[in-house]
Amino acid sequence: MAPTSMTADPPRTGRGAGWRYGLAVAGAFAGLVVALSVVVALATRSQPRQDPDLAGPTWLDGWFQYDAGWYLDIVREGYAYVPGQQSSVAFFPAYPLGVRGLSEVLGDHQVAGQLLSVLCGLVAVVLFASWARQRLPRRSAVPAVAVLLLYPYAFFLYGPMYADALFLLSAVGAFLLLERRWYLAAGLVGAVATAGRPVGVAVAVGLVVRTLEILAEDRRAARGLEALPPAAADPATGRAPGTPPRPGWRDVLAAVRDVRPRHVAVLASGLGLAGWCLYLWLEFGNPLAFVEVESAPGWNQGVGPRTWFKVVFLGTLLRGPYDIAVLLTLQAVACACAVLLLRRVQRLFGWGYAAFAAVVLLIPIVGTKDFMGTGRYVLVAFPVLAAAGDLLATRTRRWVAPLTLTVCGVLLVVLTFLFGRGVAVS
Repeated sequence: MAPTSMTADPPRTGRGAGWRYGLAVAGAFAGLVVALSVVVALATRSQPRQDPDLAGPTWLDGWFQYDAGWYLDIVREGYAYVPGQQSSVAFFPAYPLGVRGLSEVLGDHQVAGQLLSVLCGLVAVVLFASWARQRLPRRSAVPAVAVLLLYPYAFFLYGPMYADALFLLSAVGAFLLLERRWYLAAGLVGAVATAGRPVGVAVAVGLVVRTLEILAEDRRAARGLEALPPAAADPATGRAPGTPPRPGWRDVLAAVRDVRPRHVAVLASGLGLAGWCLYLWLEFGNPLAFVEVESAPGWNQGVGPRTWFKVVFLGTLLRGPYDIAVLLTLQAVACACAVLLLRRVQRLFGWGYAAFAAVVLLIPIVGTKDFMGTGRYVLVAFPVLAAAGDLLATRTRRWVAPLTLTVCGVLLVVLTFLFGRGVAVS
């Protein structure tokens, strides 16, 4: 499906212009990698190595924190599962498999893990910039990319041995392939996402809903509904004059009747999760072992009212420690802002992207006892970040956007420094 221009901006179709745009985004990303790596190196310059078996350069050690140890252990030793205890099966396999493959070339697990994160982050940001450029006016597309680059938890794209960059890449890539009507390719790339993070199911849901939405749009186009009389751009959505309204949810549901075998190929996105569950069943006798270990002592992320109603979070706010309370509250605020932007996501990008973002946010909001880690989940809900950029560009005073991005940049540096010092910031 050809992308729809959202405003009356001149079309940006030249291949040369696209390359220059992509190179500019890549250059900004590379600059942030260098700058934040310096921040991390300064944060750890007087600290001993946490893992004496690490073989990479010592200045990389600040990026090696918390979950990185679990991933490194998986790469070295494979998976282990002990019922009722913290176990490595809590971490999905796509990223450690990628690290193991790259380390065969580089000969160093630590360097391979961190290089894979940076490369995936780079490609993910460039693809996101292309996606936003096709769906937002120029004055909104640039702030959208800036929001992603400077989002306070975006440092997970710039070096840590974490799976977030690979997940973001697979999510953006799957949707871009779907927009080109490459249904099977979108499903297979989506399978990398469902094999990469527990919230990967959001990609599968989003691909299915977006496929139905595309079919509904095609039905409207076939009936000639794209030819609307000229009108002023809708201030709520920014849609250009003459642009057909997006299908309603009833149209999306009705599009089931238009599904053909080639469209069903997007369901291949579930193969990643299915394969992971099959492995756990054959290896450990429990296909949902990754769910069971979340409630183990130390993680304490069990399902129930104590988790749903954030009893631990409220207790931290009341009794401290208050430095932890500040870090948790920052992530809770990020989640709240993301949820408030969901309606704008639907208006700008449609039901498929809204469904993806909603599931990405819902799983950690409901499943965490204190919002710890949710800052990273907002990072991968890329349509929300694009909607935030559009909001800054079109619905606020001129000074709000630079001020907001400056605050985000400062928080990005501060959180990166704290992460390098071994503080659990997300």
